[in-house]
Amino acid sequence: MTQPGQTTTTSHEAIDAFKRIVGDEHVLTSERATMPFSKGYRFGGGPVFAVVRPGTLVEMWRALQVSVDNNLIVIPQASNTGLTGGSGPGFQDYDRPIVIISTHRIDEVHLINDAREAISLAGTPLTHLTDALAKHQREPHSVIGSTSIGASVIGGIANNSGGSQIRKGPAFTREAIFARVNDDGKVELVNHLGISLGDDPEVALDRLQRGEWSPEDVTPAPEDSNETEYAERLRKIVPSPARYNANPEYLFEASGSAGKLMVFAVRTRTFPREVHPTVFYIGTNNTHELEKIRRLFLEADMPLPISGEYMGRSAFDLAEKYGKDTFVFLKFMSPALQTRMFSFKTWANGLFSKIPGIGPTFADTVSQAMFSVLPNQLPKRMMEYRNRFEHHLLLTVSESQKAASEKMLKEFFAEPEHTGEFFICTSDEEKSASLNRFGAASAATRYAALKRRHIAGLIPIDVALRRDDWNWLEVLPEEIDDQLEVKAYYGHFFCHVMHQDYVAKQGVDPEALHDRIQHLLEERGAKLPAEHNYGRIYKLPESMEEHFKELDPTNTFNAGIGGTSPHKDWA
Repeated sequence: MTQPGQTTTTSHEAIDAFKRIVGDEHVLTSERATMPFSKGYRFGGGPVFAVVRPGTLVEMWRALQVSVDNNLIVIPQASNTGLTGGSGPGFQDYDRPIVIISTHRIDEVHLINDAREAISLAGTPLTHLTDALAKHQREPHSVIGSTSIGASVIGGIANNSGGSQIRKGPAFTREAIFARVNDDGKVELVNHLGISLGDDPEVALDRLQRGEWSPEDVTPAPEDSNETEYAERLRKIVPSPARYNANPEYLFEASGSAGKLMVFAVRTRTFPREVHPTVFYIGTNNTHELEKIRRLFLEADMPLPISGEYMGRSAFDLAEKYGKDTFVFLKFMSPALQTRMFSFKTWANGLFSKIPGIGPTFADTVSQAMFSVLPNQLPKRMMEYRNRFEHHLLLTVSESQKAASEKMLKEFFAEPEHTGEFFICTSDEEKSASLNRFGAASAATRYAALKRRHIAGLIPIDVALRRDDWNWLEVLPEEIDDQLEVKAYYGHFFCHVMHQDYVAKQGVDPEALHDRIQHLLEERGAKLPAEHNYGRIYKLPESMEEHFKELDPTNTFNAGIGGTSPHKDWA
């Protein structure tokens, strides 16, 4: 069996072929050079044979053919977030060497049909798409969240990413252009982009990258709207989740492919940009009050809110203390700079991890120390609510819904049995509340990294609860709760999609504890994962195994999916 890192005559030939395609400087083979691509934010880090960085779609196509001809496992990688491990290799035994084809250099966006749709190429980050659409007063499916660490458009499509905006639902499209390896082991190009580009693969991909087509080559855009069919699905208070990865309604070719296809571009809807939205900051010590508010708005005879984001006090505190650097970069600088800093941190951690006595969190330790000297960055009213209330909800509505929403909330909290309160955010409070909420995921990871010598590991859970579940906030059995150092709950509340981060105490088996918590959630009718797909954390269900097999019958792509040991990369 040939292991990653081992070379054969064929492997040397593959390296030479890659260099002829993309140039010597864009073929990486040393452990130091490949680490930023193999090691993600939370997971990954296993050895790879090579990282290939094509600069064009045609180079991608040719690099894939070389990989297939040399029987290499291929991991297509746009942005190596490594949230659940699928974008990089783990440490299990693989039957062939692994090559990562990084598409980060291919980041063009083409707007079509009066900017009502966008063509995003293989490595396009959400920040690029957002900037391109802003000039046309439009926005993409996702507007914040993993955008801040460089997430790509295609990564969201491939992993059913949900985003925070409840009118839009999971990232989904039926229109994409991709390569797959068929049953005969041959690479074939499939153009379902709705744009006529010709039959020759290299000519088609070259035309696509240059945006060389005429309007009559493009199928019409769908009717313009600020929501999708998901909005009506969400309104149904029924005993099943609204969205989750194995839902066949949101699986189609590139959508939900999780790296089992080589996706060159996707065509996605864009949405009218919300102007002057209103954010209500709601606090309560009663989880049922938040659920009543959720159902009140879902059942109201008016458009759905834009978003409804939940944050528990523990997550609030983690974000305030361990996400302060992310908060400052995003509030006072830009997502693009934050993305560059994230990449630099990953590189620095990899570099200093080889130095005895320093370890793999050097950059995190330095950043935490530097930003900890800054005073609290959160507005006064937010901190007052933190002290008074255990549970926080950021409810964002359109400008036209402000008056009706405020009236509903005033009447709700005027009832004597309701003990919570709310305030309308100023522009500064709105931005601060949003950034604190979306800093929670990185904060839990930072905490676990800095405490790594004193804990067993971070256990992130990504769960879609039933739409009718009143008891949405879990209460763990005491025997499980006693094994945890920290619990942090936050999520897309109106979708009942929760992110639940646990830090296991030293001596605990995090893999076994994860499985026990997952079992408890599934007994309640929940589905896991909700939007981050299958990598190192979640065992592959039979339905998804069949789905991936149809996409990749020869098992060419993505060693992070359906591997022999899905739990080898615990922090």
